[in-house]
Amino acid sequence: MTTIPAARSEHRHAPAAGLRAHSTALRAHADRLRASAEALTWQGPEAEAFRRQVETLADRCTTAADGLTLSATHLEAYEHPR
Repeated sequence: MTTIPAARSEHRHAPAAGLRAHSTALRAHADRLRASAEALTWQGPEAEAFRRQVETLADRCTTAADGLTLSATHLEAYEHPR
């Protein structure tokens, strides 16, 4: 017979912490995308269109990160009511 270990208290906060970690990662991706687009030496209309697409993707990453942070905040409030 195996013994199941008792739940550890830090696991209780894992969902919100996980959401915040994903949010941080998405923000870092957005920053890298923007920096890469700015560093391009390629010129012309196609280059500008490409930069706009990269900026749009970076904006989407930031929006998703904001949503994850908000979800983590709501989850923490639910877990720790005042």
